[in-house]
Amino acid sequence: MSDFWVNLYKFPRFLIGVFVGFFLTTFQPIFKLLKTKKRIIVFNIIATLTIGICYKIIAKMVAIE
Repeated sequence: MSDFWVNLYKFPRFLIGVFVGFFLTTFQPIFKLLKTKKRIIVFNIIATLTIGICYKIIAKMVAIE
C-alpha cells in the first residue's frame, strides 16, 4: 500500500514533465522558423487572423455580442 502513495506523490511531477516535453517538442520547430523578421511578421498576421476568426465563430455560437 505504501507503493501506491509513493506513486501518487510522484505523479504530479511526471505530469508536469510530460506537459513540458510536449510543448518543447511542439514549439521548437516554430521557434526555429521565426529567425527572420519577415517570417515573424507573417507568423503574427496568421496567428492574429486565426485567433480573430476563432473568436468570431465562438462568439456567434454562444450568442455573445
